[in-house]
Amino acid sequence: MTAAGRIRLLQGLALLATGLLAGAFGYGAANLVPTFNAVPLDMRLSFHAELMKMNGITMQAAMAVSMLSSLTLATLAHGRARLIAGAAALLTLASFLITRLGNVPINGRIKQWALTSAPADHAEILRRWELFNNLRTLTALAAFALLITLALRRPTAPPGGSRPALGPTPGGDG
Repeated sequence: MTAAGRIRLLQGLALLATGLLAGAFGYGAANLVPTFNAVPLDMRLSFHAELMKMNGITMQAAMAVSMLSSLTLATLAHGRARLIAGAAALLTLASFLITRLGNVPINGRIKQWALTSAPADHAEILRRWELFNNLRTLTALAAFALLITLALRRPTAPPGGSRPALGPTPGGDG
């Protein structure tokens, strides 16, 4: 396989992982959070705690693959493509940090509340969780949009080279 072919495969992996990440966060923001807010608190807490058990592995894996593939793409790219892929990697890192430092600690509290009871200030804590959720959704969506932009760009040759920096190869599959 040619270098251009490997880059296109890597670009596909970055698009897939980042698209899954943005899609999962987007689904949660658009569907799960309003549902959480519509059901009784004890039901929300129980469901939220169980959901986070499942999400822990899948979402961290999606974030890791998204970030690593975007970062690798940035190291192989040149010029503006490098900046775009690097920005996508940084935005995915931001999603990870928001999750680990914002959502995860609150998820731990929610898990405890599901077993006992929610404190008097639970509504404010849940609003903070939703704010973190919206922020990580936006950063993942922005990373995905950047990778789509990168995939749709017209290929350019790197300085001193003849292979395309990134993007589709005219008249071939690389």
